[in-house]
Amino acid sequence: MMLYPMSGAVFRRFLERDDFRSLSFVLKTELMNQGKYIFSQITPLFPRRVFDRIVDKHNGNKWVKHFTCWNQLLCMVFGQLTTRESLRDLLVTIEAHSLKTYHLGFGKSVSRSNLAKANEKRSYQIFEDFAIHMISIARKNATVNEDFKLDIESNVYAFDSSVIDLCMSVFWWAEFRRNKAGIKLHALYDIKTSIPAYILISNAAVHDVRGLDAINYEPGAYYVLDKAYVDFGRLNFIDYSKAYFITRAKRPLLLKRIYSQSSNRKNGVLSDQTVRLTGVGTSKKYPAKLRRIRFKDEESGRTFTFLTNNFSMEAENIALLYKYRWSVELFFKWIKQHLKVKSFWGTTANAVKIQIYSAIIGYCLVAMVKESLKSNMSIYEILQVLNVSLLDKTPVNEVLKKRGHSSEQHTDYKQLSINII
Repeated sequence: MMLYPMSGAVFRRFLERDDFRSLSFVLKTELMNQGKYIFSQITPLFPRRVFDRIVDKHNGNKWVKHFTCWNQLLCMVFGQLTTRESLRDLLVTIEAHSLKTYHLGFGKSVSRSNLAKANEKRSYQIFEDFAIHMISIARKNATVNEDFKLDIESNVYAFDSSVIDLCMSVFWWAEFRRNKAGIKLHALYDIKTSIPAYILISNAAVHDVRGLDAINYEPGAYYVLDKAYVDFGRLNFIDYSKAYFITRAKRPLLLKRIYSQSSNRKNGVLSDQTVRLTGVGTSKKYPAKLRRIRFKDEESGRTFTFLTNNFSMEAENIALLYKYRWSVELFFKWIKQHLKVKSFWGTTANAVKIQIYSAIIGYCLVAMVKESLKSNMSIYEILQVLNVSLLDKTPVNEVLKKRGHSSEQHTDYKQLSINII
């Protein structure tokens, strides 16, 4: 007979009744109070019905008996949150806790071959569609970042891309140079909520500017772009969509000044002009007026020239919005450092995309945990805590409760002192 810990008061009540049925009731009660694993506490944030509809749409569970797409999703997210280095590393961790796999949702037939075959054969679009849905939920519930100082009701996005280098001999399908392979990750980053609004994976040979064609522009929203995205045909489409763009001007640029507005040089605004393009090709691609702002940054001493189709916002706020564009660069750096999007657990294009979208799903899950618990910890801090405590049975709100460090200096050390003679 297996023995379970029993509190003194409960044990006294059991002795008073001297009833076997009451003992079984007590044991069940004690077991129920032991709680769930932290991983099982946070995964209910996944909308299971939505995921099942996506799986049915792509026939993901066709001919599957045991290791379903849901089990695959949980294994991949678990690997991302625990930053496993390889598929073997992930399966060694899972097999070490084989008695817990049922309660963690991994299923009863988790093996390296099953997971590798699932990542290779099952459509990555299942994870892509679910990542898009998770992004929408995370953005809907997210609060505005405290670092965003401007009072703007519309959404503010930064769009950029980052190349992930791959080994040419292994990932031959991703060739983009003679002796180099890689994929490109395009991200439309919501600056106000610090959550990506859209993710696109392409071959590294695809030019950055082509990523703009996949965006559904919101009327009144702001899109902050690097000068690599200066394509006046595409910028004209943003203006046609009644959205605003902010980008840097390339040199040389043929244009004609129509009139100038007063500029505040104390705030760094050197000039604020309304211009029109005069180049043969550019004037046809963008026939409307543009606003050109020359701004000098006091910290770096550099001078920037911005182009925008917004004529109402103050010039210094336009410069500040472009400064927020750096947040998408930090996002790429963050996910490359803290999630597994550089070393891959499979070699096929399908497996690589599933892993990247699993990283995005995991990122959104951590953001949703932060908002649901109203935690004052950062996403990075929450991820680091979850990394080492997913298999604990502590309530997740207790684990993610940020505790301040005491500044008191204790002088009464019970330690031997060393005297140097």
